[in-house]
Amino acid sequence: MIKDLETAIGYRFANISLLQNALAHSSYANERWHNSLMSNERLEFLGDSILGMVVAEYLYRNFPDRPEGDLTRMRADMVCEKTLASVANRIDLGRHLLLGHGEEQSGGRTRDSILADAVESVIAAAFLDGGMNAAREIIRRFILVEVPVTKLHNADYKTELQELVQQKKNQVLTYTLIGESGPDHDKQFQVEVKLNGVVAGVGTGTSKKRAEQDAARAAIDALYPNRNN
Repeated sequence: MIKDLETAIGYRFANISLLQNALAHSSYANERWHNSLMSNERLEFLGDSILGMVVAEYLYRNFPDRPEGDLTRMRADMVCEKTLASVANRIDLGRHLLLGHGEEQSGGRTRDSILADAVESVIAAAFLDGGMNAAREIIRRFILVEVPVTKLHNADYKTELQELVQQKKNQVLTYTLIGESGPDHDKQFQVEVKLNGVVAGVGTGTSKKRAEQDAARAAIDALYPNRNN
């Protein structure tokens, strides 16, 4: 079964346990081993950085006429949850995930957040198994095939908020985690964003990054309600 996944991603692992680890959701690790460190969360952390770097390098080299703001938005669009979940669906990654009973029953195999995290974990597993070339090839095959040159698929609210506040001098944005709730396999994070020390928006999400994006969206709506008029 796992060989089907290797075929789909186009890479054969020398150490198959790395790929198996990439498929282990925290709900499975907690239920089977009572140890969240055996889940794919650490791989997800690494894969997120590798993916961001490879995409950033690609955009820098291939779009020399684009300013930093455009490149930032393009990168955010290419590595967002929706894009990565779409990649997961193309390779039928959900079918291979190791989920705890509760997550299985609640539809975890088709949940975008879980699928997106698993894609990042697989990228990290390939990196640890075969080096940067192995990870880069997976990213090239599945992420770099559709670059949002003219129209972005998804908004990057943090970048938009940063650009809006920078229209005035000496503006400082800070994001702070103010709470988290739920079991380890289904956590919800709450983040507030402050502008010059004053709370401008509060957001929630299944990761700190997503909560920050939601907080930035709330701040934009509150501070710049007529920005598109």
